Amino acid sequence: MDNSRLRYPILWFFLILFVVSILLLGWLMRPFIAIIILAAVVSSAFHPLYWFLNRLRGISPRLASLFTCMVIFFILFIPIIFLVGVLAKEANDLYREALSAVLVGEIRQLLEGSLLLERVNAFLAPFNFQVTGDTLNAALTELAKEVGLFLYKQANAIAANTLSFLFNFFMMLLVSFFLLIDGERLVAFIEDLSPLPQRQDQMLVQKFRDMAGAILIGNGICGLIQGVLGGALFALYGLSSPILWGVIMAILAFLPIVGIGVVLVPTAVFLLMKGRIAAGIFFLVFYVAVSCGIEYFFKPKLVGSRVQMHTLMVFLAILGGMQLFGILGIIYGPLVVTAFLTLTEIYRVNYQALIAPSGKEL
Repeated sequence: MDNSRLRYPILWFFLILFVVSILLLGWLMRPFIAIIILAAVVSSAFHPLYWFLNRLRGISPRLASLFTCMVIFFILFIPIIFLVGVLAKEANDLYREALSAVLVGEIRQLLEGSLLLERVNAFLAPFNFQVTGDTLNAALTELAKEVGLFLYKQANAIAANTLSFLFNFFMMLLVSFFLLIDGERLVAFIEDLSPLPQRQDQMLVQKFRDMAGAILIGNGICGLIQGVLGGALFALYGLSSPILWGVIMAILAFLPIVGIGVVLVPTAVFLLMKGRIAAGIFFLVFYVAVSCGIEYFFKPKLVGSRVQMHTLMVFLAILGGMQLFGILGIIYGPLVVTAFLTLTEIYRVNYQALIAPSGKEL
C-alpha cells in the first residue's frame, strides 16, 4: 500500500489528539492561569537581579532564585498587607460619609454662592447649559460613594480571604522560583515547537519581556512615587484619607492621559472654592511638576525606548483590561495589545507580500 495515502490521515489524527491534549491541559491549568501569567511577568521583571546573583561566585542558580524570590516577597507582599487594613478603614469611612448627610452638607455649603460656580455658569450660558450646586453635589457624592465602596470591597476581599490570598501569592512565588531557573529552557522549548521562524519567535518573546519590564518597573515605580508623594501632600495639608487617595493616585498613574490629575485637579478646585488660594495653586503646580517630570524625564530613562506603543492605545488597553480582568488588567491589557502589535508587525514585514504581491491590487 502506498504510504503517501496513509500520511495525511495519520497526520490529521495526530493533530486532533494534540489539540485535544492542549485543551485538556488548559482546562487542568485554568485555576492557575492568572498565577502563571503574573509569575511570568514578575520573574521577567526581576530576571536581571537573578542574573546578577547567579554570576556571583559560590551562588548556585537555586540559591540565586531563592534570594530573588525573597526580594519579590519584601517588595510586593509586605506593602500589600500593610495597606489592606488602612485602605479598608479609609475606604469605608469615605463610603459612609458619602451616604450620610455630613458630606452632602459640606458640599452644599461650599457650592452655595460660589464665585467659581457663577463664572462657570457665565461661561456655559451661550450653550444653554447651567451647572447647579445640587447637580455637582449629587455627582460628587455619588462618585465618592462608588470609589469608597469599590476600594472597600477590594481591600475587604483580601482581608476576608486571607488564606486564599496567601496561597495564591506563595504559588506565584513558587512558579517564579522555577521560571527564574528554567525560564530560558522553557522559552527555547516553546520556540522549538513553534512553526514560526526563530527570529519571529524571539521578537515575540522580547516584546513581552520589554512590556513586562515597562509595566512592573517603569509604571510600577513611577506609580509608587506619584502615589506616595500625592498621599504625603494630602496629609501635609490636612485632607482626609491620605493613604486612600495615595493608593488611588498610584493606580491612576498607570493611565498615561489622565493620571493623577483626576484626583489633584478637583482637589485644587475644592481648595480654591474654600478660599485656600495658595494651597489650590500649589496642588496644580505639584501636579504639573510631578506628572511631567516623571512621564517625560524619569520614566523614559527608566524604561528606555524598547517599548513603543501609542499613548491612547496604552490608555485603552489598561481601561479595557481592568474592565475584563479587574485590577490585574493593568498587566493583562498591555500584554494583549503587545501581542497584537507584534504579530501585526511580523505580518506586515513577512507575510503581507505573500497575500497581496501586487501591493494595493485586489
